[in-house]
Amino acid sequence: MIKNKEIYKRGLIFIICFVYAIVSLQAQHSRKVDSLDRPSNFYDKVAQFKMFPNSTDDIVFLGNSITAGTEWNELLNVDNAVNRGISGDMTFGVLERLDEVTEGRPAKVFILIGINDLSRNIPDSIILRNYRKIIDRIVQESPSTEIYVQTLLPVNDTFNRFVNHYDKASNILNINRVLRKIAKQKNVELIDLYPHFLDDKGRLDVQYTNDGLHLTAQGYALWARLLRPYL
Repeated sequence: MIKNKEIYKRGLIFIICFVYAIVSLQAQHSRKVDSLDRPSNFYDKVAQFKMFPNSTDDIVFLGNSITAGTEWNELLNVDNAVNRGISGDMTFGVLERLDEVTEGRPAKVFILIGINDLSRNIPDSIILRNYRKIIDRIVQESPSTEIYVQTLLPVNDTFNRFVNHYDKASNILNINRVLRKIAKQKNVELIDLYPHFLDDKGRLDVQYTNDGLHLTAQGYALWARLLRPYL
C-alpha cells in the first residue's frame, strides 16, 4: 500500500511538472513582442539623418548608443565615416530607418545592434530574423555596399545601472554563434568583436566600460584597432 502511494505521488509530481513545462512553453511562444517601441528621440534623429548629404564614399556605422557614443571620423582618422547610431535603438528601429542608409548607396555599412532587444526580452530568433532582413534589404537596395556584421559585445553584471541588459550572457553567445553562420550564408564579412572585450571571467572587461554596457575611451580605441583592417 505504501509503495503504491509513493508511485502515485511520483506520478502526480511528474504530471504537474509536465503540465507546468507545457504552459511555460506556450507562454513563451504567445508572448507579445513590441516591435513599435522606439527611443524618445528616434524620429528627431532620423529626421536629422535625412537632412544630411549622402555620398557613395560613406562608411556608415549603424546601431544603438554604443555606436552613437563616439566621433567615428576622428576615432578612425577618416573623413567619410557617418554615424547612424541612436541610443536605445533595436533591430526593429534599424529596419524602420534603413532606407535612409541605403538611399545614399554607401561604400560600407558596419552593423552592431541587438543588445536593447535582449533587454526587452525579445527572443533570439526574432533578433536574428531581423538581422537577416537588414542584410537582405541592404543587398537589395544598395547592391554595391559592403556589409560588415559585428558580433554583440559582452556585458558586465558587477555594475548596477543597466540591470535588464546584464543577464543576457547566454543570449549574446547564442546570437553571436548564429551571426557567424548568417554572415557565411549571406556572404558578408563578420567582425568578431566579442572575444577581444572579455575579461578572464567572460565579462566585459572593466577597462573598457564604466557601467557594464557602454564603452570607455579605451574600449573605443580597441574597437578602432579591430576595424582598421576593414576600412
